[in-house]
Amino acid sequence: MQAKLTVVALSVAAAFALSACGQKEEPKPVAAPVPAAKPELVVKLGHVAPMTGPQAHLGKDNENGAVLAIEELNAKGMEIGGAKVKFELVAEDDAADPKQGAIVAQKLVDAKVNGVIGHLNSGTTIPASKLYADAGIPQISGSATNPKYTQQGFATAFRVMANDVQQGKSLGEFAVKQGVKTVAIVDDRTAYGQGLADEFRKAAEASGIKVVASEYTTDKATDFKAILTKIKSTKAELVFFGGMDAQGGPMAKQMKELGIKAKFLGGDGVCTPEFMKLGGPATEGQFCSLPGMPLEKLAKGPEFKDKFTKKFNAEIQLYAPYVYDAVMVMADAMKRADSVESAKFLPAVGKTKYDGVTAMIEFDAQGDLKGGAISIYKYTGGKLEYVETLGGGTMDAVKAEIKADVKEAVADVKDAAKAVAGAATAVGKEAVGDVKDAAKAATEAGKDAVKAGAEAVKSAADATKAAVEKK
Repeated sequence: MQAKLTVVALSVAAAFALSACGQKEEPKPVAAPVPAAKPELVVKLGHVAPMTGPQAHLGKDNENGAVLAIEELNAKGMEIGGAKVKFELVAEDDAADPKQGAIVAQKLVDAKVNGVIGHLNSGTTIPASKLYADAGIPQISGSATNPKYTQQGFATAFRVMANDVQQGKSLGEFAVKQGVKTVAIVDDRTAYGQGLADEFRKAAEASGIKVVASEYTTDKATDFKAILTKIKSTKAELVFFGGMDAQGGPMAKQMKELGIKAKFLGGDGVCTPEFMKLGGPATEGQFCSLPGMPLEKLAKGPEFKDKFTKKFNAEIQLYAPYVYDAVMVMADAMKRADSVESAKFLPAVGKTKYDGVTAMIEFDAQGDLKGGAISIYKYTGGKLEYVETLGGGTMDAVKAEIKADVKEAVADVKDAAKAVAGAATAVGKEAVGDVKDAAKAATEAGKDAVKAGAEAVKSAADATKAAVEKK
């Protein structure tokens, strides 16, 4: 019995063994190869503005514009030269001081930044620009407006807003339109303030406005009563100030305190919420200018304003949209050149055609913005109220250009229609000719047929007559 059980057990074991041998072993799945991560390329962009001192609020505004652009670029995950790019902002404070500006510029050169956005002030931008030019580093300013910046002949210098030649001319034209006959001019002796005042003077005098006083202050002063008292005695109808809001606000306030009836007019440096804050009720009804068109009238303006205020919980002070565009223009040049090396993407900056927040950005041979427009604003009820736009790139100019394009297109359509009509007429004439020829041929054929028929009838008649006669 035990032997039988043993045999049975062995038989079962053998069956299992044979069954196992007959099963095919499923191949283990091979893991898909993990693609190698693309290398990360760090791109350093320097940014310089006054982060301390009376203009710190403007410096922070500029920096915020750059920060917003950098964050958006990194979120998009731009690739250049086969590598994923990570942009880093290297921020420096020049305190609006030319000497400090040169120091931090050298610091950025030593840090081997790929490009520089800034500086804010013309007075710091101009001396720093030589250091960047010597190092071959592209520099785009979103706020320096003194013409000298791009007139030095540096291939590395660009700006994304109208310069003071354009702005001074527009302000002079506006003063004439307001019926101004006499003006007193004050500037803060900075490259920006003096440069703008000089350009305004040229435009005003060329238009017949008499300059009855020329006074000077500094970009650190807050008491202007001495020079304003002199101006009051001239009975000038307008006081033009070339400088920033930290001085312009108190100046407007002190004008009212001294009973000066003249209107106040300034450039972009005083076209800020801070000017109204410092000047108080005295700013009501005064005027200022800003390069470009109002944000609310630009296709991308409202969206930018909304993003900016939500991110920083602050209103735009002045140049933030221009600095934002400056960063985007530099990144766009890198992308088109497929390189982040300064020497390689610099030529692409000069060939820019970028649809930015503030304008369609293109540069002329000097690095200035092509067709820079200037908009005039009035301080009303604690807000800047748009008045009009003067100079290149105005809405009227754009409309005129569109009208010209439409007119040209219509002319092209008319020419095309005329050509088609001509061709159709020619074809028609040819067809008519063919029909006439066919009709003529048919007529001739008809005549031949009639003749042949007549001959046949005659032949039949002759045959009949012959038959009758035969009978």
